[in-house]
Amino acid sequence: MSECRVNFMWDNDAYVWIATSDDVCGLVLEHASFDTLVERVRQAIPELLVLEGRTVDNIFIDYSMSRQEMLVANG
Repeated sequence: MSECRVNFMWDNDAYVWIATSDDVCGLVLEHASFDTLVERVRQAIPELLVLEGRTVDNIFIDYSMSRQEMLVANG
């Protein structure tokens, strides 16, 4: 079984989610919709692992998400 961690980060300037992984070489994707990005990641990981020569029978993906925002107080 292959295991990988995927990190999702919100880009406030571009208004998109960005997905990267230190465990899957070449995984860098972005999309405005988080759900759509997750689906794209699920499709890309097996393809990228095959290109690395790794087994893709069973893949465990650990998702990590980060989003920060600043609220401006009135007054």
